[in-house]
Formats: sequence, C-alpha cells, structure tokens
Amino acid sequence: MNKGEDFIEIQAVLDAFEIIGGKWKFPILYSLCKGKKRFKELEADLQGVSSRALSNALKDLEINGLVSRAAFPTVPVKVEYSLTEYGYELEPVIESIRTWGKQHRKRIFRQP
Repeated sequence: MNKGEDFIEIQAVLDAFEIIGGKWKFPILYSLCKGKKRFKELEADLQGVSSRALSNALKDLEINGLVSRAAFPTVPVKVEYSLTEYGYELEPVIESIRTWGKQHRKRIFRQP
C-alpha cells in the first residue's frame, strides 16, 4: 500500500470509531444485540452510566442509523430501543471484541 491508500484505510477506522466510539456506545450496541430494551433496562445493563450520557449516546446512535426508538402511546409513554438492520451488521464485530476482551482479562489477571 502507498501512503494515500494507508490514509484511506486509517480514515475508515477513524470514521467507524467516530460513530461507535466513546465509553457507552459500544456497550449499548452489545446490550441491544440481545433484543429490544427500555431506557431503564439499558441503565441497569450499563451500571454507572448517567441518564444524560445514556440519552446522548442513544441519540447519536439513532442519528447514525444504528438504533431505532419506538414510542408507544401509553400512560406513561413506553419507549423501546432496538438495533436497526444496519446496527445488526456490527454484531460480528461486537462479538469479536467481547471474545478478545474476555481473553485479555484472563491474560491481565492471569485467570484460567
């Protein structure tokens, strides 16, 4: 590869991390791979996330077409979040990262 091609490849990685990077976006995507979730269910899955951080991350993921938000006319209003078809394209990536993360934890903590 020449320098121009290297730049294009690196830019693609930067673009991906711009969309899914940050502390909470990837964990949100992982949680939603398991199925639809309400806001409070996501908060429970992502222990330590603030409501504001979760809300902002969900909005960003929705803007980028990875997550959909469905509101139901109940009292109080019921809102569910789910992955879009486009979001599900990340499932193999998410699974690979999860697997690598488990192996890394074992290596770092010397766990069998």
